[in-house]
Amino acid sequence: MAVYGRPLLRDLFDDAPTPHIAHPPRTHRRDYYVATDGSFVEGGGGIGAIIETGTGERLLRIARQDDSPDNNVAEYRALHLGLDALAERVPSTARVGVLVDHNDLAANVNAATLGIRHPDWPAGPVSVPEASSHHWRGIRARIGGFAGVRAACLNSDQNPAHVLANAPDEYAHVNDETGWIERDWEIPPPSRADRHSGSD
Repeated sequence: MAVYGRPLLRDLFDDAPTPHIAHPPRTHRRDYYVATDGSFVEGGGGIGAIIETGTGERLLRIARQDDSPDNNVAEYRALHLGLDALAERVPSTARVGVLVDHNDLAANVNAATLGIRHPDWPAGPVSVPEASSHHWRGIRARIGGFAGVRAACLNSDQNPAHVLANAPDEYAHVNDETGWIERDWEIPPPSRADRHSGSD
């Protein structure tokens, strides 16, 4: 059930730009939404993630301390964490909306999605900070493991994961919350297992 008084990730996603990918209304509906943020502070920062269903049910929040060497790495680590948490819990047929407040990261996710789904897409190579390359490989693997991924870029003050990343100690209790219902996901028949939708 959606909680009144806070914006749904779905609504934030629908209102935010999606670099590199046209955003027609028919593609707005996602099965799950992941909002992530990374924070760099001398002596330690944090990473945060929030996952909701397409109907606004909050399933998971994560707030962790992090020792990233800079803000770029923190952003990549946060998204890697959020996608890993989602992939452990949902079927590969899920269509995912990603919300970040780092424009280059959103653009890289969308360019990678196009490259994976449409190899003839004339997009150039993505530019990833060297210290984030390990996490980028993990992010790319997760992108390829879902039926569709699309990233949107928010302003930092609109990102609901921002407070989790900036005050991980204060929000440590959220790591014990869960809205997940354990399910045995059906494995689709071979004819559908590798099918990718035309619009990511």
